[in-house]
Parts: sequence; C-alpha cells; structure tokens
Amino acid sequence: MDDGLEHFDGGSHDALRGTTTGRTDDPATLIAANLRAERVRAELSLSAIARRAGVSKSTLSQLEAGSGNPSVETLWAIATALGIPLSRLLAAPQATTRVVRADERSPLASDQANYLASLLAPGNGHERRDLYVIEVEPGAPRESRPHPRGSVEHAIVAAGRVLMGAEGDTVELGVGDYVTYPGDVPHYCEALEPGSWLVLMMEHPGA
Repeated sequence: MDDGLEHFDGGSHDALRGTTTGRTDDPATLIAANLRAERVRAELSLSAIARRAGVSKSTLSQLEAGSGNPSVETLWAIATALGIPLSRLLAAPQATTRVVRADERSPLASDQANYLASLLAPGNGHERRDLYVIEVEPGAPRESRPHPRGSVEHAIVAAGRVLMGAEGDTVELGVGDYVTYPGDVPHYCEALEPGSWLVLMMEHPGA
C-alpha cells in the first residue's frame, strides 16, 4: 500500500494544528531542531534524505527553517529515511513530571483520511515505545506503509468503533477493546463511527 505521500504545497491544509502562541514547544520549531540534529547525527545531506524519503529537497529545507505544514505521512517518510521513530522528530525535552492537557495536544493530520495523530510520550534509548492519541472519523481509511523491521503497534479504543490491524488481518474494535499487530507490514485504520479515538503505543527497534 502507499502512504499517500505528497510534496509540501505551502498551504493546502494545516497539518500542524497545535496552538503555539507563547509556547516553547511550537511543533514547527521542534521539528526543525530535531530534523537538523538527526540529519547531522546520520551525516546525511538534505538531498540524500529527500531521495530516501521520496519528498522534495525544498520540503526538507522549509522544515529545517521551521516553516511548512507537513502531513503525518511526510514526517513518517522522513523518519524512516533517517532510521528513527517518528517521535524523535516531534519530541520536546522531557521533565520528570509532564502533563499534556487535551487542548494542548499538537496533532498531525493525514493526507489520506480524516485522521489526527498526537504524540503524548516519546520513548528513549531505554524505552523503545511511543504513545499517541489517534482521532479518526468515518470516510477514507488510513493505509500505512511498513515501519522499521521489528515494530509492533498496540491500540485500545476510547470512543466509537474502528477497523484496524495488519493488512489482511484487520479486526473491528469497540470501546475498551485492545489489539496488537505487527507495524513492520502494511497496516490500516478506519473509523466506523463519528468521534472515534484511540490510544496507540508503537514499539520500535532501538535507533
């Protein structure tokens, strides 16, 4: 399946929807700093990452400058090209106690579907897991390309009903239902009721 990757167009939609006024964790600023740091760490040029990710060099330049509205598919492609989990591009420095209020989340939108992903807690070198809230509405499903080898996803539905899982092995889930499936194969998420949302944990190999 294809992740619906699109080149940045500068304003077709606001994929980064978080309120950023007066905040030090402005999503665009975080992505810019994290992308630069990971690119330097990997010793890769913008052109090399662009080729690997299937996005334009101008898109990467704009992201490193702190501008643009990247979709979740674009950021996932860049993270895969760098060999890191998506959370490494999104995460802010962590305090010992951290609270994320519902109205403070900074969701990333999908190009494919009415689907928003908000990072709650990134893993680190010792905790190879990332925690997200996923909000999804009926309509086109989100079809995800494989994540790095060894990735596993866990989900529990908090509201509504969803159809999700690995390609060819999807299951219908209601409130309170839990599923786990390999994330290193094509996988799928579709809302069956309005107002559906779930908590998703991604386990990934060390990076």
